[in-house]
Amino acid sequence: MAGSAKATAAIRLHYSRGGQQVSLRRANLFFIRPTIPALLGLLAVLPSAAQYPGTVDQKAKDAPVLRAVGVLEWTGPAGKPKNSRLVPVTVFDGDALQDGGVYLARPQPLAVDGGTEYFLEKNGKRIGLFDIQGAGQMQGSWVGLGAWKPMPNPKPKIPPAELAMSQFDDEESDRPVLHRKVHPGEAPAGGSGGKSASSKPAPAPDPDRPTLHKPTPAENSSSAPADDTDRPTLTRAKSKKSATDVGYVESMPTVTDPDRPRLLRGKYTEGGSTVIPTLMGLPPEMQQMVAVSDAQNRPEHPWTFKWANPADEDKMKAAMEDAARAALGLNTPPPPATAPKRRTAKAKAAPPPPPPAPLEDEKFRVFELAYGSGATMVLTARTDGPVEQQKFVTLIGQPDLYGSLLVLFKSVTDNAHLDVTPRMHLIDAVDAMADNRGELLFELRGVTQRQFALYRVLRGSVEQLFITGGGDFGMGNSQ
Repeated sequence: MAGSAKATAAIRLHYSRGGQQVSLRRANLFFIRPTIPALLGLLAVLPSAAQYPGTVDQKAKDAPVLRAVGVLEWTGPAGKPKNSRLVPVTVFDGDALQDGGVYLARPQPLAVDGGTEYFLEKNGKRIGLFDIQGAGQMQGSWVGLGAWKPMPNPKPKIPPAELAMSQFDDEESDRPVLHRKVHPGEAPAGGSGGKSASSKPAPAPDPDRPTLHKPTPAENSSSAPADDTDRPTLTRAKSKKSATDVGYVESMPTVTDPDRPRLLRGKYTEGGSTVIPTLMGLPPEMQQMVAVSDAQNRPEHPWTFKWANPADEDKMKAAMEDAARAALGLNTPPPPATAPKRRTAKAKAAPPPPPPAPLEDEKFRVFELAYGSGATMVLTARTDGPVEQQKFVTLIGQPDLYGSLLVLFKSVTDNAHLDVTPRMHLIDAVDAMADNRGELLFELRGVTQRQFALYRVLRGSVEQLFITGGGDFGMGNSQ
């Protein structure tokens, strides 16, 4: 206490009052001592307040909103598929990623509840909607069945000039105008020959302007005309609205829990086909696209990376292709070293190197998975030849500080080992947790089963963030 008193006495606080300087020494202890117990109590409360309460109040304004990610698979043209289905992948509940195929299944999972609406995204840009109209099980997994719909047209933007004129017209329409009554035989203002060149045309009569009329005998009678629609009545039957104004409410007999959360709901429309075309199996012509459902309205987040120099993209692609050929064993081995020969007068020119081996089904994509994160490149390819001898490769890389390729992840497999190390097929980048950071969504396909997995690229490394059920597949070979 003596040391504390000395330290406190050494503190001098000065302030000016009426030009006189006052020094505070020991008097400040009187004000500090009563606050010490309060500060200790506050420090004791802070650790407990920082702990997670265990449950989240869904009615709070900052409560997390469910966000589902799926994969739309279809055959036929985009927008008007012949057959389609939506495979649920994940549901983010505000705390962790859940398996969309089993999350809150009663019996169908929440991600494929009837009426749920998904945004169809390509590289982060919304290109359509998919409304779930039913659900079913295919080979032991739940899928959503529905219809692909175009994105609604945005409201047309009014040019600034027209908007200013409309506001000016509205202001002018509210200005009162006085008119002089023209008596019989009197010429109108501006001359006897009608309007003069300098006179302004009379404004159109305002239908909302109140006028006084002399009552007619019919109006004085106690009975009103039958066609008076503005006459108030005690009871009136509701007229049937047009089909475009009717709001529909879909009944869900399978959902008995009124507190069951729901994803983004679409608008039900009549006239849909009673038999929903479904996609069976994994046909070779099947196409895939990311689908996202979120009850909260969030802006688009494109994942396109723009190169400062277009030549850098060609350089990085060539480097990724060389790394893929090396992983697949396609690079031509160098010729064996031989003893140097004596130079002759006519030296033979060295033969040109053979062309690089081709990569089949090559797909090269570049993403910017976070704002300012740089380029993240993904390359998938396979070898040519008989099916049983084909090999598959998947690479994830980034440019290093010197502009060279840095391979972050590599997976190599063949048709004889797909159940151990599946073939990885890139679907797209998607923001699975609504944190403005993209993850890479892959399909992991084996011989008889498949899974979907999310990979996060962060700080020069690749981490498998989530994998769905359906089998215990390998992780591949990480660099």
